[in-house]
Amino acid sequence: MYNETIRKFGYPDTLIKEFDHWVVLLRPKQVTLGSLVLACKGEATRLGEVGPTAFGELAAVTSRLEAALARAFQPDRLNYLLLMMVDKHVHFHVLPRYASPRQALGADFMDQHWPKPAVLGDILKMDPAQHLALAGLLRQAWQDG
Repeated sequence: MYNETIRKFGYPDTLIKEFDHWVVLLRPKQVTLGSLVLACKGEATRLGEVGPTAFGELAAVTSRLEAALARAFQPDRLNYLLLMMVDKHVHFHVLPRYASPRQALGADFMDQHWPKPAVLGDILKMDPAQHLALAGLLRQAWQDG
């Protein structure tokens, strides 16, 4: 049920929300504040292999994901990256994008590359306690909606 890509991104510790066909995980390496991984639970390694039921659920998942991020951090944009170059199972990197710094977890976080494409190798400085708190904050944002 949980493919190796989902496990690589830290499931179950990074789990924010689970659906029938998808999981939303806190990205272990935060590119921008609130970076997530939206992963298909199945074994699909190409987007065209994702079944119609999972695709149907994707609309509801992304709607709720976007609402939770809006409640938590009010991003100016959201980038969905479907790369699958290293991790083969279907998954999106969801990167909230910010035109101005956001304060959270007792620190200011800046989107270094706004308005250009995010650089996945540029990781926000965040200690383990902040990362754990961020997961809790995002789980709460899901429950509030």
